[in-house]
Amino acid sequence: MSEHLTAEQRQTLRHALEKEGEDLREEIRSELLAADLHRAEDIADRVRDSGEESVVDLLADIEYAAIDRHVQALQANERAQQAWHSGGYGICLDCGEPIPFARLEAFPSAARCVNCQSAVERADGPPPRL
Repeated sequence: MSEHLTAEQRQTLRHALEKEGEDLREEIRSELLAADLHRAEDIADRVRDSGEESVVDLLADIEYAAIDRHVQALQANERAQQAWHSGGYGICLDCGEPIPFARLEAFPSAARCVNCQSAVERADGPPPRL
């Protein structure tokens, strides 16, 4: 465990990670139920033509994209919890420097410091505007 965090900060972050994981699991469960119900109702009861079916498909895609984002966040949370148990929590994956408590408190699953995360987002971001 990173020595830059106090015992109290480590406890606070451990609880925040656990709560984040629980919240994400519940959100995914609720979204899956709502998406399946919504899709089944729309297809069974309302779809009469291809235009309506396209709208239903679009809505389902949007719902499943939100679910996918939550699944990715849950995976990040689980990696952070594994790092917690192995002693690597709070250390940036890229530069190896401690991640400040304020960042971890705001985003308990953070795997990178702000500078390294910004570099990743710039590299993976949309192409520049012409």
